[in-house]
Amino acid sequence: MHATRNRQVLLKSRPVGEPGTDNFELVESPLPEAGDGQYLARTIYLSLDPYMRGRMSGQKSYAEPAEVGKVMVGATVSRVVASKNPRFAEGDLILGYDGWQEYAVSSGEGVRKLDPSQGPISYALGVLGMPGLTAYAGLLDVGRPKPGETVVVSAASGAVGSVVGQIAKIKGCRAVGLAGTDEKCEYVTGELGFDACINYKTRDLDQALRETCPGGIDVYYDNVAGPILGAVLRHINVGARIPLVGLISQYNATEPPPGPNLFPLLIKGSSSPTISRGRAISCSTSPAGSRTAGSSTARTWWRGSRTPRKPFWGCSRARTLASSSSRSATTRRRSRPRSSDRSRKTNPRRS
Repeated sequence: MHATRNRQVLLKSRPVGEPGTDNFELVESPLPEAGDGQYLARTIYLSLDPYMRGRMSGQKSYAEPAEVGKVMVGATVSRVVASKNPRFAEGDLILGYDGWQEYAVSSGEGVRKLDPSQGPISYALGVLGMPGLTAYAGLLDVGRPKPGETVVVSAASGAVGSVVGQIAKIKGCRAVGLAGTDEKCEYVTGELGFDACINYKTRDLDQALRETCPGGIDVYYDNVAGPILGAVLRHINVGARIPLVGLISQYNATEPPPGPNLFPLLIKGSSSPTISRGRAISCSTSPAGSRTAGSSTARTWWRGSRTPRKPFWGCSRARTLASSSSRSATTRRRSRPRSSDRSRKTNPRRS
C-alpha cells in the first residue's frame, strides 16, 4: 500500500431543490490507521442511490440525516488493505457502509464478506444487494404477480426497476416499463427483455398505456409517484396490487406538488372505490438499523388481501386502506336478501 492520503467528499450544506457541487466539498486528509480490533479498507465501488437525496435533508425520516461537515453516506464494496481484526484478513472483499471516501477504518460491525466466485463484486450494490432485495420483496411479497398478468414498472431502467421487470418475466407476466428516453427504452426491451417500454416524455402516457395494456394493469411497481402514478391508476384493474416504493419525482421538490397528490391518498387511506379493496403497510426493505444492505425509502404496500400478515423486517404497523368501507360494503352485499326474500320480509302477508 503506497497511498498516504485519503480523499473524502463531505456534505458541505443541505441542498434546497436539486443538489449541486456547492453542497459538497472534496478534501484530503492523512491516511487513517487501523487500531486494535479494526481494519483499513480501500473503496472499490460506491453505490449512488435515490435514497441519498433524503439523507441530505435535515427532515425527520426513517434514518438519521447525513451530518453536515461529515463524509456523505453510502454503501461500498471495499478491499481490506491492513487489519488488526482477526475476523478480517488483508485482501478480503467486503460490503460495508463507508460512504464517499477512498479509505475507511472499521471494526467490522454490520459488514459482510463477499465471495467473488458467486458473481462480480459490484453486484453486491445492485442485483445482489439492496436494490435487488427491494425489487424482489416489493414485487413478490406485495405485487404477487400471477402468470398472464400485466406488470408495469416505472423507472424501469434503474437498479430496482430493471430487476422487477426481469422477475415479472420469470413469473410468466407481461412486463411493461416506463422510462424517460428512447435509449433507456431500447435497453429495457432489448437487453432486459421487457415486452414493451413507454417513453413518458415523448408520448401521451394515458393513450400509450391504453394501447400497450389493453387488458388493464394488474401490478404497478411505483418508483416515482407524481403524475405518472395518476396516469397509471386510470388503467388499474380491480384487485390490482401497487407496491409504492419511491418518490423520485418529488425528491427535489421545494414545495408540495399540485393536487391531487395521490401518494398520500394511498398511504393514509381513502374511500375511493378505485383502491377500496386494499391494505396499506409502511415499512422499509432492510432490517431496522441495518448497515449491511442500506436502508431504502419507506414503502407503502397495497394488498388485495384483508388478512394482515406479519410485518416484513422494518414494518412498524399495518393501516387499513379504506378497509372499513370495503368491509361494510361486503357485509351489506352478503347480508342483503334476494329480491324475493326482501319482498316477503317487506310484505309478510303477501302470498
